Order: sequence, then C-alpha cells, then structure tokens
Amino acid sequence: MAKLIQKLTDYNNPHSFASRMRAQRISHLVNLINTLTLEKDSVSILDIGGTKRFWNILPENFIKEKNLNITLINLPSEKTYKDDSFFTHVIGDACSMSMFDENSFDIAHSNSVIEHVGNWQRMKMFADEVRRIGRNYYIQTPNFWFPIEPHCMTPFFHWLPFPTRVWLTLNFSLGHWSKSENVDKAAQQVESANLLNKGMMNELFPDSQIYVERFFTLPKSLTAIKYFCPETD
Repeated sequence: MAKLIQKLTDYNNPHSFASRMRAQRISHLVNLINTLTLEKDSVSILDIGGTKRFWNILPENFIKEKNLNITLINLPSEKTYKDDSFFTHVIGDACSMSMFDENSFDIAHSNSVIEHVGNWQRMKMFADEVRRIGRNYYIQTPNFWFPIEPHCMTPFFHWLPFPTRVWLTLNFSLGHWSKSENVDKAAQQVESANLLNKGMMNELFPDSQIYVERFFTLPKSLTAIKYFCPETD
C-alpha cells in the first residue's frame, strides 16, 4: 500500500495522479501570467517555499517565452542552490519577509505551504506578507474537508483527535511518513501540517476569489487568487 501511495503521489513522474491533478490546478496561474504579459514585457514571481522542480509543470519554454523572473524563498537548508537566468534563491521566513518592499512582485505564489507555517497566528502573518508583497497572488492549500489527509495519505486522519493521530504516527508508517521514534517526534510530525477550510482562507485572503478544486465532487484543495486590474482612463 505504501508503494502504491508513493507512486500515485510522485511529482517527479508527470503521468502520476498527483502530477495530473496539479497540472489541471495550475491553469489558473497560467491564465494569470498570460493576462499580465499582455500588460508588461516580463513578470516577477515570488514562489514562497517553492522549488525549481515545481515549475517544470508549466508548458515547455513557457518561462522563457513569458520572460518570467522567479524568486524562490525558503528556510535555511543543507542544500546549495545556484541562481540562473530565471531563478533567484533567497533564504528567509515566509511569515516575515522584511527584505521585500510592498508590491515587490507581480505575483506572490505558494503551493501547499501555508498549512505548514504553524498555528493560526503564523498563518495570518504569512497571509499578511503575501498581500503586502504581491500585487497579485496565487495561494494553494489542501482542503480540510477532503477525506484523505494529503501528507500522510491516510483517510480521515486529520479529523481524528490529536492524541489519536499521535498514537497512529507513533505506531505505523503512514504514506510519506515513516513511523516515529518516540512521542515527541510523533507529535511534531502531526503538528507539521494544519489544514484549512474555505472559511479560513476567506478570512486570511479577503481580497481574493477562492477556487475549490474537486475530485469526484469532493473538495480536494483551495486556491486564493487575487488579480489586480489597474484602472484605465
């Protein structure tokens, strides 16, 4: 079962279930970029918690043709990143990005990040920074009301009481999660992802439109999108 789950959710495989779902979801971002390139020669994007690999989901040569300048901001890690013609790497906390001025980027983007930043107060800080820095934004997150928890790929896991989730994590390997060594690590693993519902996303991003991605009518993920349309004479 674990191998099947990993195969279904392998983003390195463009034909996997997860990759196909992401490709469908990304259409809103592509449309936003296409609209902005009608107004300007290049588009600057801040990808919060993102990777270069993620952007392989765009059509071939899309980044070059649209002249995208993508800044990736992540917490410190052991990996060494190299900048190139399209990507710049920055170290920082997504909840406090004081290195960037207001409206520094045409688009602030994140994919499945906000649920990992911590408690509700940290989520509010994240959202405030997104709205401050990006003239437009595209913020995606898994939906709390989808019955399969997307990180441990276990049905109904996120609807269970916290002690029950800790016990399960301590005693079983769940999807991408290996069995935890002790209670402390199990509790930290459970707390590493806090899923949101549509009402919470509306509260965090009141100037956006919330799109609901569905899988067989079930609400799989949520995307808050803001497009700033400048006034014309």
